Amino acid sequence: MKITLPYYTSKDYVIMTWTMLPFVVVLNILIFGKQYFSGIGIFFLATLISSCVICIDFIICGSIAVMLKRRLPLDVQVKKRLAIMIIVFIIISGLVLYALFSGYELIHFYGYRFNQSGFTLAYICMGILNIFLTLLHEGVARFEKWRASILETETLKKTVKQGQLLGLKSQVNPHFLFNCLNSLSSLINEEGNEAEVFLNEMTKVYRYMLRNDEDLLVSLKKELGFIESYYVLLKARYGDGIAVSIRVTKEAEKCLLPPLSLQAIFENALSRNIIQKTSPLKITIQANDNRQLIIKNNIQLRTVTNAFDYESGLDNLVSKYRLLNQGDLIIADMANERMIQLPLINSEAEVMA
Repeated sequence: MKITLPYYTSKDYVIMTWTMLPFVVVLNILIFGKQYFSGIGIFFLATLISSCVICIDFIICGSIAVMLKRRLPLDVQVKKRLAIMIIVFIIISGLVLYALFSGYELIHFYGYRFNQSGFTLAYICMGILNIFLTLLHEGVARFEKWRASILETETLKKTVKQGQLLGLKSQVNPHFLFNCLNSLSSLINEEGNEAEVFLNEMTKVYRYMLRNDEDLLVSLKKELGFIESYYVLLKARYGDGIAVSIRVTKEAEKCLLPPLSLQAIFENALSRNIIQKTSPLKITIQANDNRQLIIKNNIQLRTVTNAFDYESGLDNLVSKYRLLNQGDLIIADMANERMIQLPLINSEAEVMA
C-alpha cells in the first residue's frame, strides 16, 4: 500500500527539513533549559520525540492547506485562504505543543514538570513560524504556478508552430499542388468558365493559409468559408466521389477555433478512405448553440494510405485543444463512421484566463 503525503507545493518537505531541526532545538531549550544539553541520552531522545511531533503537526497543517487550496483556488480568495490557514494552524500548533509539554510531564521524562513560561514562549515562536511558513509556501506555490504557465505558453507556442508547419506542408506539398494544377489544366481544356471558378477558389484557399498561419483562433464562419473553397478544389478532382454537407447555425458561426482545424480533419479522412463515384466519401459538418462542432465521415478504409502523415495533424489538434484548456477533442470510430467532436470557443478571453 502506497502512502501519499499531502503537498501544497513541490518544496513542502524540503522546507520542513530545513526549518524543523533549528526549531526543534529551540523548542527543547524552552522545554528543558540547560538540562537539554546535560547528556547525550536526553539530547537525542528529546530531539527525536519533538521532531516526530512537529512532523505530525506539519502533515496535519499541510492536509488542511491542500483542502483550503482546493476549496478557495481563485486569486481573489488568496487573502481569505491565508487568513483561515494561519488561524487554524496556530490553534492546531497550540494543541500539539500542549500535548508535547503535557506528555513529557505525564511520563516524567527526565523529571520534567510543566513549564508555563516555556510553553508561552514556544507557542509564540511556533505562531511566528506558522505565519512565516504559510506565506513562504504561498509564495513558492505562486512561483511554481507562474513557472508552469510560462512552460505551458512555450509548449502552446511550439504546438502552434507545429500547426503552422503542417499548414505550410499542405501549401507546398507537391502532390496537393500537382493535383490542383492538373485539375486546373483539365478544366481549361474543357470548360473555361469552370477553370476560372477553380482558380478563384484555389486563390482563396492559399490566401487563407497564408493569412492565418500566425493566428491562434479564427471564427467558425471564416473556417467554413475556407472549407467551401477547399471543397471546390476537391470536387474538381474527385467529382461525385466526395460530398460535403454543412449544417451550422448563425450563432455557432460566431464561435472560435484554431485555424486550419477542419483542413486537418478533411486531409485525414481523404488519406484514410477510398474515394470513388460508386461509394463516395461523405463528410458532414454540424454545429448548433451547444458550442460543439461535429464532423462525421463514412469509413471505407484504404489498404495502403498516403505516405504523407496526416495523422500528425489530428495529434497536433488534440494537443492544441488541451493546451487551450478547452476540453478534449473527441474522436470516435464506429463500425461504418468516424465522428470527431471539437469544442467551440466563445471568445479569446476564455483561453487567456
